[in-house]
Amino acid sequence: MPAILVVEDSPAMRAFVRASLEPIESCDVALAENGFEALRVLPRRRYDLIVTDINMPDINGLELIRFVRQSESHRDVPIVIISTDASPRDRERAIALGATDYLVKPFSADDLRAVVEKRLLGARAGLEGLP
Repeated sequence: MPAILVVEDSPAMRAFVRASLEPIESCDVALAENGFEALRVLPRRRYDLIVTDINMPDINGLELIRFVRQSESHRDVPIVIISTDASPRDRERAIALGATDYLVKPFSADDLRAVVEKRLLGARAGLEGLP
């Protein structure tokens, strides 16, 4: 069963992301309210994918990416950024740090599911470099 960690400080967006991912067959979605909470739960289990916002209090999404990419046990986990920051500079910075995909809010549930399913399929096949 694929495990997904959703890191989002907005309760409404967290609920939307969770509801968007529920149709994915046999998917276990865990929630973290911010980057700090994500850092506490990451060592507890292996996640197959992380969906994170960038703009959060305390530890932001970019700092979370750095941590994940430096972690021996999580370094290869696909990371999907969800953000209101639509500038090419923000997208390039997130990708350079190790984000796998970047979705700009607002996005549809179908758009999020398509990206997540593609990355989960790629992770299962060992094809992290999927475009």
